[in-house]
Amino acid sequence: MKIKTERLTLHSFEDEDIETLCGILTNETIGKTYLLPEFKNDDAVFALAKRLQILSMRDDRYVWGIYQNKTLIGMLNDTDIQGENIEIGYALHPDYYNQGFATEVVKAVITYLFEKGFSTIYAGAFENNLASIRVMEKSGMKKMNSRASIDYRGKTYQCVYYSIKKEKKL
Repeated sequence: MKIKTERLTLHSFEDEDIETLCGILTNETIGKTYLLPEFKNDDAVFALAKRLQILSMRDDRYVWGIYQNKTLIGMLNDTDIQGENIEIGYALHPDYYNQGFATEVVKAVITYLFEKGFSTIYAGAFENNLASIRVMEKSGMKKMNSRASIDYRGKTYQCVYYSIKKEKKL
C-alpha cells in the first residue's frame, strides 16, 4: 500500500533501506522526542528495524517509511489502535526538518485513515516539542484535555495530545 503526496511517498520499508532505518532509530536528535528504546547493541537496532519492516507489510497495521524520491527520510506508525480510534507517531531525519514534510505526511495519513474507517486520530508530543505540536495543529488536530507524565531516558516529560475527528456526513 502506498500513499503519495505532492513531494513524498509512504510505503513499506525496502530491504535496501534497513541500514538507513537503523540510522533513523539511533539518531540522537530523533531519540530526544520520539520514544525509542536505548539500544544495547547494533543487533538490537537491526532487530527493531526488521520488525518495523515486517509490520509495514501487514494489512492490519499502519507503519510506513517516508520517502522523498527513493530516499528514506523518516517513518510514521500506529502506536495504539482501539476500535475506531488510532494514535500515530512520526519521525523525520533532522536533515529534512523545517521543510513541511511532516505536516504533508500527517495530513495525507489522516485522510487515508479516515477512508479506512477510523473516526478519531490522535498523536502526542512532549510539551516542549513545539515543532511536533505545530505539525499536529497545521494538520487540523486540536489540543485535547488529556496529558500524561512519561518517564523516558531518565527524565520525566509532560506529554500533550492532539486529535482530529472525522466529520460526519449529513
